[in-house]
Amino acid sequence: MNPSPFRTFLAPMEGVTSPPLRRLFSARGGIDVVCTEFVRVTSQALSEKTLRRHIDRPDHSLLSVQVMGNDVAQMAEATALVARAGADIVDINLGCPAPKAVRKGVGSAMLKDLELMTEVVSRMRERTTTPLSAKIRAGFDDSSRVLTIAHRLEAAGVDFLTVHPRRRVDFYSGVADWRIIRLLSRELHIPVIGNGDIWYAADAFRIVEETGCQGVMLGRPALRNPWIFEQIDSLKRGLPPPVPSGADVIAHLRELAEVLAAATTSHGLLGLLKEQVRYLGRAVRDGGAFSAGALRSQNLAALWLFLEQELRERPAAELDLGPMPGGLEKSGSAVVTALEPDASHASDLRSSALLG
Repeated sequence: MNPSPFRTFLAPMEGVTSPPLRRLFSARGGIDVVCTEFVRVTSQALSEKTLRRHIDRPDHSLLSVQVMGNDVAQMAEATALVARAGADIVDINLGCPAPKAVRKGVGSAMLKDLELMTEVVSRMRERTTTPLSAKIRAGFDDSSRVLTIAHRLEAAGVDFLTVHPRRRVDFYSGVADWRIIRLLSRELHIPVIGNGDIWYAADAFRIVEETGCQGVMLGRPALRNPWIFEQIDSLKRGLPPPVPSGADVIAHLRELAEVLAAATTSHGLLGLLKEQVRYLGRAVRDGGAFSAGALRSQNLAALWLFLEQELRERPAAELDLGPMPGGLEKSGSAVVTALEPDASHASDLRSSALLG
């Protein structure tokens, strides 16, 4: 592996990247920046209670606080507030595909109104010297304006850009088109962070090599394989990466349950653990039987019994949790096709058939 000094980010995930989970993942090492769940900004000023809930800095990583909204004045004020409260980075969510967000005109819906998007980001830039970033999708219905969107954000003052190369209409279907990340990496003067289908540690090195991006952001892959950041860090250092067994997975879930328990009820904890198990189950080589069985558990005792019975004796070879592609996930692609224009013709890149 090429020991490139690229940055690593734990992605913002609503309902997932709570302070306890961020602290746990950060403490294990290999993560340069952890991102909060999005902070919803409305026409009302942010409360101190909201800020305290989100701005919890881990000891081993920088903290990026993500804000989402479209009220120009309140987004600017929120930027100043979260920066003063201790955020290392302020990030604007321009990629959330959830129908509720789209109906309110925020998240990925902002990609349809470039004038509003530019005004919001410009005003945010005016209110802080803290690093400012944006997380985007490739577009809303098509990818034809992705370069225009990126140039607008660069001109508005973002210090770096994170790109998930799917359109909003795609949600998480298909395979992330890393060619979009390569295009923006070539055309922008600010760093680009690649995101999307980096399922294995080796993929992090491949996306950096194939696209020229300067960092990687992992969301779902870190839930599927909680060791992936450690594996990336080990490969950077030329050390043997960890390859977890079923017993290691149980130990991880026990530790996770302990840090989450203080902030929720037993019923709430069951739901949170099932969500984690649903992703971890994608790495079990049994056609989905493990996940289905775990999700049928009616209480915590039943879930732990099931996990002990099904995972405790499984060797690492029966799990797809190694650093190299193991066959259960399809990683993103930046493969060049005969149709792809080179960087000198990037301004003519307007075909949704190519990038959509």
